Amino acid sequence: MNFSWQEGNRLLLLENGEAFFPRVFGAIQRAERTVLIETFILFEDDVGNALHRELLAAAQRGVRVEVMVDGYGSAELSNKFVNSLTSAGVRFIYYDPRPLVMGMRTNVFRRLHRKTVVVDDVVAFVGGINFSAEHNTDYGPEAKQDYAVQVKGPVVDDIARYLQQAIGSEQNTRRWWGSRSHRPAVNATPGDAQVLYVYRDNDEHRDDIEVHYLEMLREAKRDVIIANAYFFPGYRLLREMRNAAQRGVRVRLIVQGEPDMPIVKVGAELLYNYLVDGGVEVYEYIRRPLHGKIAVKDDYWATVGSSNLDPLSLSLNLEANLIIHDRPFNQTLRDNLEALLANDCQRVQEDRLPPRNWWQLSKSVVVFHFLRHFPAIAGWLPAHTPLLAQVGEPVQPEMETQDRVETDNPGAKS
Repeated sequence: MNFSWQEGNRLLLLENGEAFFPRVFGAIQRAERTVLIETFILFEDDVGNALHRELLAAAQRGVRVEVMVDGYGSAELSNKFVNSLTSAGVRFIYYDPRPLVMGMRTNVFRRLHRKTVVVDDVVAFVGGINFSAEHNTDYGPEAKQDYAVQVKGPVVDDIARYLQQAIGSEQNTRRWWGSRSHRPAVNATPGDAQVLYVYRDNDEHRDDIEVHYLEMLREAKRDVIIANAYFFPGYRLLREMRNAAQRGVRVRLIVQGEPDMPIVKVGAELLYNYLVDGGVEVYEYIRRPLHGKIAVKDDYWATVGSSNLDPLSLSLNLEANLIIHDRPFNQTLRDNLEALLANDCQRVQEDRLPPRNWWQLSKSVVVFHFLRHFPAIAGWLPAHTPLLAQVGEPVQPEMETQDRVETDNPGAKS
């Protein structure tokens, strides 16, 4: 499924759960026909329970509600939580659930990482915010800094069509020697209020999001700001960041300084010397964990979405971003990032760079070879066909011990 740039859209930047959840819940409350949701994480906390109430109410008044959650990220949902929805007519699907192996979840790769909501084909939400309380700033020190976009206009039809296909049909993996990429759409007449829905799959659109980042860096004239929670990109993107900086573009990168997973900072630090030596300004966000996946270029270009700049997002997971060409939106997002840089970030100066010894050099060589070849390695690895396991309506809703997973895929296991 290929999409083109759409004109005449209305955009609203949403920062953190305080802005995102009320907008989403309000849209569901006003829904008349359909609610479609894809998310990596749905937790049974205050936010998840609030979403549950809104979905239940919508289904009970006749709205068609379809929800697909990731079988790894949302594996802890209770039977009671899910069965109460399916009893009301909600179509609830787990993306590629897998049984525990020695008490551990092993289905780590090729996950559904998109966070997308569409209501009545009129309004859509795309970004990095999951349905969990940790996206609210009152969650505490571990609250995540994150972003999403509310969009109305022609691009919503594209998002709705894609979600309907993703939720309503099996995901088929192409043969390993088949076509691996599709040339992303080009904005032939740049203007305002233009939006392109870009997604990553393991079929023909494996690198669309990365290609848009690469083209953005090649075309930048004055200024680029990239804020990304999990930064460990391929060699091509690192090279284009340096190339842009060396031709006079101010390139600023914001990464986690207080990461939710320590390995994230360790990986990013291995790249600091290469980037700083090439003229890239690297900043660590230190107020709390950064979870955003956003960027701005010059005066018009911006992106907000679910895709990190790491091997999982760029080579394995299912992702979705909005590429936006709009001066007011660019300025709004830029102002937000400039405030973060001024108030909550520390620049990585020369004295904070990792030591330049033989051990650091050896690690950097290994990392660079890994980053240069990982996309090809991941692409050639055999991939199973993901299972879409739909939860059936319980015969006896009060019994929570029954098997709750059914599937229209004969290869799926409960």
